[in-house]
Amino acid sequence: MPVTNRTVRASDGEVRLDRWFHRYFPLLTQGALQKMLRSGQIRVDGKRVEANTRILPGQVVRVPPMPEGQAPMAEPKPVDPREASALERLVIYRDDSIIAIDKPQGMAVQGGPGIAKHLDGMLDALRFGSEDRPRLVHRLDRDTTGVLVLARTPAAASRLAAAFRGRDTQKTYWAIVVGRPHPLEGRISMPLAKHAGGHGERVVASDAKDATHAVTLYRTIDTAQKQAAWLELTPLTGRTHQLRVHCATALSCPILGDGKYGGAAAHPDGFGDRTLHLHARALKLPHPEGGFVELAAPLPPHMKDTFTFLGFDKPRTPACKRVR
Repeated sequence: MPVTNRTVRASDGEVRLDRWFHRYFPLLTQGALQKMLRSGQIRVDGKRVEANTRILPGQVVRVPPMPEGQAPMAEPKPVDPREASALERLVIYRDDSIIAIDKPQGMAVQGGPGIAKHLDGMLDALRFGSEDRPRLVHRLDRDTTGVLVLARTPAAASRLAAAFRGRDTQKTYWAIVVGRPHPLEGRISMPLAKHAGGHGERVVASDAKDATHAVTLYRTIDTAQKQAAWLELTPLTGRTHQLRVHCATALSCPILGDGKYGGAAAHPDGFGDRTLHLHARALKLPHPEGGFVELAAPLPPHMKDTFTFLGFDKPRTPACKRVR
Protein backbone atom coordinates (compact mmCIF):
# COMPACT_ATOMS: atom_id res chain seq x y z
CA MET A 1 0.00 0.00 0.00
CA PRO A 2 1.58 3.34 -1.06
CA VAL A 3 1.39 6.62 0.83
CA THR A 4 -2.09 8.09 0.45
CA ASN A 5 -3.75 11.33 1.48
CA ARG A 6 -7.27 10.89 2.80
CA THR A 7 -9.70 13.73 3.38
CA VAL A 8 -11.69 13.50 6.62
CA ARG A 9 -15.33 13.04 5.73
CA ALA A 10 -18.20 15.04 7.18
CA SER A 11 -19.67 11.80 8.52
CA ASP A 12 -16.63 11.41 10.78
CA GLY A 13 -17.43 14.65 12.62
CA GLU A 14 -14.80 15.72 15.12
CA VAL A 15 -12.86 12.66 16.21
CA ARG A 16 -9.52 11.79 17.80
CA LEU A 17 -6.89 10.85 15.25
CA ASP A 18 -6.20 7.43 16.82
CA ARG A 19 -9.90 6.59 16.76
CA TRP A 20 -10.10 7.67 13.11
CA PHE A 21 -7.28 5.25 12.28
CA HIS A 22 -8.84 2.42 14.28
CA ARG A 23 -12.12 3.04 12.48
CA TYR A 24 -10.61 2.67 9.00
CA PHE A 25 -7.70 0.36 9.86
CA PRO A 26 -9.22 -1.84 12.58
CA LEU A 27 -6.29 -4.29 12.67
CA LEU A 28 -3.70 -1.57 13.28
CA THR A 29 -2.30 -1.83 16.80
CA GLN A 30 -1.92 1.20 19.04
CA GLY A 31 1.81 0.53 19.30
CA ALA A 32 2.27 0.57 15.52
CA LEU A 33 0.21 3.74 15.26
CA GLN A 34 2.30 5.49 17.92
CA LYS A 35 5.51 4.49 16.13
CA MET A 36 4.30 6.05 12.86
CA LEU A 37 3.25 9.21 14.71
CA ARG A 38 6.62 9.57 16.47
CA SER A 39 8.52 9.17 13.19
CA GLY A 40 6.32 11.74 11.44
CA GLN A 41 4.96 9.28 8.89
CA ILE A 42 1.43 10.32 9.83
CA ARG A 43 0.58 13.99 9.41
CA VAL A 44 -2.54 16.13 9.32
CA ASP A 45 -2.52 19.02 6.84
CA GLY A 46 1.22 18.46 6.57
CA LYS A 47 1.92 18.85 10.30
CA ARG A 48 3.14 16.40 12.91
CA VAL A 49 0.39 15.41 15.32
CA GLU A 50 -0.29 13.24 18.36
CA ALA A 51 -2.72 10.37 18.81
CA ASN A 52 -5.23 12.48 20.74
CA THR A 53 -5.34 15.29 18.15
CA ARG A 54 -8.91 16.13 17.15
CA ILE A 55 -9.34 16.12 13.38
CA LEU A 56 -12.10 17.92 11.50
CA PRO A 57 -14.01 17.29 8.27
CA GLY A 58 -12.01 18.57 5.31
CA GLN A 59 -8.60 18.05 6.87
CA VAL A 60 -6.15 15.80 5.02
CA VAL A 61 -4.50 12.87 6.77
CA ARG A 62 -1.25 11.46 5.38
CA VAL A 63 -1.54 7.68 5.62
CA PRO A 64 1.80 5.84 5.26
CA PRO A 65 2.16 2.28 3.98
CA MET A 66 0.45 -0.04 6.43
CA PRO A 67 1.89 -3.32 7.75
CA GLU A 68 0.91 -6.38 5.76
CA GLY A 69 -2.77 -7.20 6.15
CA GLN A 70 -3.72 -3.74 7.40
CA ALA A 71 -6.06 -2.87 4.55
CA PRO A 72 -8.46 -0.01 5.21
CA MET A 73 -11.93 -0.90 6.40
CA ALA A 74 -14.58 -0.91 3.73
CA GLU A 75 -17.40 1.59 3.73
CA PRO A 76 -20.10 0.76 6.32
CA LYS A 77 -22.31 -2.08 5.17
CA PRO A 78 -26.11 -1.96 5.38
CA VAL A 79 -27.34 -2.88 8.84
CA ASP A 80 -29.38 -6.04 9.17
CA PRO A 81 -33.08 -5.02 9.45
CA ARG A 82 -33.47 -6.89 12.73
CA GLU A 83 -30.44 -5.15 14.21
CA ALA A 84 -31.71 -1.81 12.89
CA SER A 85 -35.06 -2.34 14.61
CA ALA A 86 -33.29 -3.30 17.84
CA LEU A 87 -31.20 -0.12 17.68
CA GLU A 88 -34.26 2.04 17.09
CA ARG A 89 -35.86 0.58 20.21
CA LEU A 90 -32.89 1.83 22.25
CA VAL A 91 -33.64 5.49 21.42
CA ILE A 92 -34.83 7.45 24.46
CA TYR A 93 -34.67 10.94 22.95
CA ARG A 94 -34.51 12.41 19.44
CA ASP A 95 -34.73 15.85 17.86
CA ASP A 96 -33.13 17.52 14.84
CA SER A 97 -29.70 17.74 16.50
CA ILE A 98 -29.45 14.91 19.02
CA ILE A 99 -30.22 11.23 19.42
CA ALA A 100 -29.81 9.62 22.83
CA ILE A 101 -29.88 5.87 23.31
CA ASP A 102 -30.00 3.60 26.33
CA LYS A 103 -26.87 1.57 25.65
CA PRO A 104 -27.20 -2.05 26.77
CA GLN A 105 -24.58 -4.10 28.55
CA GLY A 106 -22.10 -5.77 26.22
CA MET A 107 -22.44 -3.35 23.28
CA ALA A 108 -19.07 -2.01 22.12
CA VAL A 109 -19.28 1.65 21.12
CA GLN A 110 -16.31 1.65 18.74
CA GLY A 111 -14.20 -0.91 16.93
CA GLY A 112 -10.74 -2.08 17.88
CA PRO A 113 -8.63 -5.23 18.10
CA GLY A 114 -10.95 -8.20 18.43
CA ILE A 115 -14.12 -6.08 18.08
CA ALA A 116 -15.90 -6.82 14.81
CA LYS A 117 -19.36 -5.58 15.75
CA HIS A 118 -19.90 -2.18 17.35
CA LEU A 119 -22.33 0.71 17.51
CA ASP A 120 -20.19 3.01 15.36
CA GLY A 121 -20.47 0.57 12.49
CA MET A 122 -24.27 0.47 12.67
CA LEU A 123 -25.14 4.15 12.95
CA ASP A 124 -26.68 4.27 9.49
CA ALA A 125 -29.65 2.52 11.11
CA LEU A 126 -30.31 5.68 13.13
CA ARG A 127 -30.47 8.23 10.31
CA PHE A 128 -34.29 8.51 10.56
CA GLY A 129 -34.40 10.02 7.08
CA SER A 130 -31.50 12.44 7.59
CA GLU A 131 -28.83 12.91 4.93
CA ASP A 132 -26.18 12.93 7.66
CA ARG A 133 -24.99 9.82 9.43
CA PRO A 134 -25.16 10.16 13.23
CA ARG A 135 -21.79 10.38 14.94
CA LEU A 136 -20.43 9.66 18.38
CA VAL A 137 -19.50 12.58 20.63
CA HIS A 138 -18.52 10.57 23.72
CA ARG A 139 -18.35 6.92 24.69
CA LEU A 140 -19.11 4.35 27.37
CA ASP A 141 -17.24 1.16 28.18
CA ARG A 142 -18.64 -1.99 26.61
CA ASP A 143 -20.12 -3.24 29.89
CA THR A 144 -21.33 0.14 31.17
CA THR A 145 -25.01 0.78 30.46
CA GLY A 146 -27.09 3.91 30.10
CA VAL A 147 -27.25 7.29 28.38
CA LEU A 148 -25.16 7.66 25.22
CA VAL A 149 -25.49 10.74 23.00
CA LEU A 150 -25.15 10.94 19.21
CA ALA A 151 -25.01 14.06 17.07
CA ARG A 152 -27.20 14.20 13.96
CA THR A 153 -25.28 16.91 12.06
CA PRO A 154 -21.66 18.05 11.76
CA ALA A 155 -22.51 21.35 13.51
CA ALA A 156 -24.16 19.52 16.40
CA ALA A 157 -21.17 17.17 16.66
CA SER A 158 -18.77 20.09 16.95
CA ARG A 159 -20.80 21.82 19.67
CA LEU A 160 -21.47 18.68 21.66
CA ALA A 161 -17.82 17.60 21.50
CA ALA A 162 -16.81 21.03 22.76
CA ALA A 163 -19.29 20.70 25.64
CA PHE A 164 -17.78 17.37 26.70
CA ARG A 165 -14.22 18.67 26.39
CA GLY A 166 -15.06 21.82 28.30
CA ARG A 167 -16.78 19.92 31.13
CA ASP A 168 -20.07 21.70 30.46
CA THR A 169 -21.93 18.44 31.01
CA GLN A 170 -23.35 17.04 34.23
CA LYS A 171 -22.95 13.26 34.36
CA THR A 172 -24.60 11.05 36.94
CA TYR A 173 -23.74 7.36 37.29
CA TRP A 174 -25.21 4.72 39.57
CA ALA A 175 -23.12 1.83 40.81
CA ILE A 176 -23.52 -1.09 43.17
CA VAL A 177 -20.26 -1.52 45.08
CA VAL A 178 -19.07 -4.31 47.32
CA GLY A 179 -18.78 -3.09 50.90
CA ARG A 180 -19.73 0.21 52.49
CA PRO A 181 -17.76 3.40 51.78
CA HIS A 182 -16.37 5.40 54.67
CA PRO A 183 -17.24 8.22 54.78
CA LEU A 184 -20.59 7.72 53.08
CA GLU A 185 -20.05 10.68 50.77
CA GLY A 186 -17.15 12.81 49.66
CA ARG A 187 -14.73 13.82 46.95
CA ILE A 188 -12.07 11.58 45.41
CA SER A 189 -9.08 13.30 43.86
CA MET A 190 -6.54 10.84 42.50
CA PRO A 191 -4.18 11.08 39.50
CA LEU A 192 -4.43 8.15 37.10
CA ALA A 193 -2.14 6.70 34.45
CA LYS A 194 -2.35 3.86 31.95
CA HIS A 195 -0.16 0.87 32.68
CA ALA A 196 0.63 -1.91 30.21
CA GLY A 197 0.85 -5.29 31.89
CA GLY A 198 0.73 -8.97 31.09
CA HIS A 199 -3.06 -8.99 31.11
CA GLY A 200 -3.58 -5.92 28.95
CA GLU A 201 -3.71 -2.22 29.64
CA ARG A 202 -4.99 -1.04 33.01
CA VAL A 203 -5.52 2.35 34.61
CA VAL A 204 -3.82 2.78 37.98
CA ALA A 205 -3.37 5.43 40.63
CA SER A 206 -0.02 7.06 39.91
CA ASP A 207 2.23 9.97 40.76
CA ALA A 208 4.09 9.61 37.46
CA LYS A 209 4.62 12.65 35.25
CA ASP A 210 2.22 11.30 32.64
CA ALA A 211 -0.59 10.78 35.16
CA THR A 212 -3.71 12.90 34.70
CA HIS A 213 -5.79 14.39 37.47
CA ALA A 214 -9.14 12.68 38.07
CA VAL A 215 -11.90 13.91 40.39
CA THR A 216 -15.13 12.14 41.35
CA LEU A 217 -17.88 13.13 43.77
CA TYR A 218 -19.71 10.24 45.39
CA ARG A 219 -22.79 9.85 47.58
CA THR A 220 -24.20 6.73 49.21
CA ILE A 221 -27.91 6.44 48.47
CA ASP A 222 -28.56 3.16 50.31
CA THR A 223 -26.71 0.25 51.87
CA ALA A 224 -27.36 -3.43 52.47
CA GLN A 225 -25.68 -3.52 55.87
CA LYS A 226 -21.94 -3.80 55.14
CA GLN A 227 -22.44 -6.14 52.21
CA ALA A 228 -23.05 -3.66 49.42
CA ALA A 229 -23.94 -0.04 48.71
CA TRP A 230 -25.74 1.91 46.02
CA LEU A 231 -23.64 4.92 45.04
CA GLU A 232 -24.32 8.02 42.99
CA LEU A 233 -21.10 8.97 41.20
CA THR A 234 -20.46 12.35 39.58
CA PRO A 235 -17.22 12.51 37.58
CA LEU A 236 -15.82 16.02 37.32
CA THR A 237 -13.17 14.79 34.87
CA GLY A 238 -13.43 12.22 32.11
CA ARG A 239 -10.52 9.81 32.48
CA THR A 240 -10.59 6.24 31.17
CA HIS A 241 -12.05 3.85 33.77
CA GLN A 242 -12.01 6.69 36.32
CA LEU A 243 -15.05 5.57 38.29
CA ARG A 244 -13.97 1.95 38.39
CA VAL A 245 -10.48 2.76 39.67
CA HIS A 246 -11.70 5.35 42.18
CA CYS A 247 -14.21 2.94 43.71
CA ALA A 248 -11.76 0.04 43.89
CA THR A 249 -8.71 2.01 45.01
CA ALA A 250 -9.82 5.16 46.84
CA LEU A 251 -12.92 3.68 48.50
CA SER A 252 -11.76 0.04 48.70
CA CYS A 253 -15.24 -0.80 47.44
CA PRO A 254 -14.98 -2.26 43.93
CA ILE A 255 -17.96 -2.05 41.64
CA LEU A 256 -19.86 -5.32 41.70
CA GLY A 257 -18.77 -7.46 38.74
CA ASP A 258 -15.63 -5.43 38.01
CA GLY A 259 -13.03 -8.18 38.15
CA LYS A 260 -10.55 -6.08 36.14
CA TYR A 261 -10.08 -3.60 38.99
CA GLY A 262 -11.63 -5.38 41.96
CA GLY A 263 -10.34 -8.90 41.44
CA ALA A 264 -12.07 -11.63 43.44
CA ALA A 265 -13.53 -9.01 45.82
CA ALA A 266 -15.77 -7.79 42.99
CA HIS A 267 -17.43 -11.25 42.82
CA PRO A 268 -18.54 -11.97 46.40
CA ASP A 269 -20.33 -15.16 47.32
CA GLY A 270 -24.11 -14.94 47.16
CA PHE A 271 -24.27 -12.73 44.07
CA GLY A 272 -25.14 -14.76 41.00
CA ASP A 273 -24.64 -12.00 38.43
CA ARG A 274 -20.99 -11.26 37.58
CA THR A 275 -21.85 -8.41 35.18
CA LEU A 276 -20.44 -4.92 35.79
CA HIS A 277 -22.96 -2.89 37.83
CA LEU A 278 -22.19 0.60 36.49
CA HIS A 279 -24.95 2.62 34.84
CA ALA A 280 -24.86 6.06 33.17
CA ARG A 281 -28.12 7.14 34.79
CA ALA A 282 -28.45 10.78 33.74
CA LEU A 283 -26.82 13.42 31.60
CA LYS A 284 -27.49 17.15 31.36
CA LEU A 285 -25.70 19.06 28.63
CA PRO A 286 -26.02 22.19 26.49
CA HIS A 287 -28.24 21.66 23.48
CA PRO A 288 -26.59 22.63 20.16
CA GLU A 289 -29.53 24.92 19.37
CA GLY A 290 -29.68 26.59 22.79
CA GLY A 291 -30.86 25.69 26.26
CA PHE A 292 -30.16 22.30 27.79
CA VAL A 293 -31.25 18.72 27.32
CA GLU A 294 -31.86 16.44 30.30
CA LEU A 295 -31.55 12.71 29.63
CA ALA A 296 -32.09 9.67 31.83
CA ALA A 297 -32.03 5.90 31.29
CA PRO A 298 -33.78 3.19 33.33
CA LEU A 299 -31.83 0.53 35.18
CA PRO A 300 -30.72 -2.39 33.00
CA PRO A 301 -32.23 -5.80 33.79
CA HIS A 302 -29.23 -7.17 35.71
CA MET A 303 -29.13 -4.13 38.01
CA LYS A 304 -32.89 -4.28 38.56
CA ASP A 305 -32.47 -7.86 39.75
CA THR A 306 -29.65 -6.86 42.09
CA PHE A 307 -31.67 -3.95 43.48
CA THR A 308 -34.47 -6.41 44.27
CA PHE A 309 -32.02 -8.88 45.83
CA LEU A 310 -30.53 -6.17 48.08
CA GLY A 311 -33.88 -4.59 48.94
CA PHE A 312 -33.17 -1.24 47.28
CA ASP A 313 -36.10 0.79 45.96
CA LYS A 314 -36.15 1.12 42.16
CA PRO A 315 -36.89 4.80 41.47
CA ARG A 316 -38.93 6.09 38.58
CA THR A 317 -36.96 7.25 35.55
CA PRO A 318 -37.67 10.91 34.69
CA ALA A 319 -38.66 11.78 31.13
CA CYS A 320 -35.99 13.03 28.76
CA LYS A 321 -36.59 16.64 27.79
CA ARG A 322 -35.14 19.81 26.35
CA VAL A 323 -35.15 22.84 28.63
CA ARG A 324 -35.07 26.09 26.68
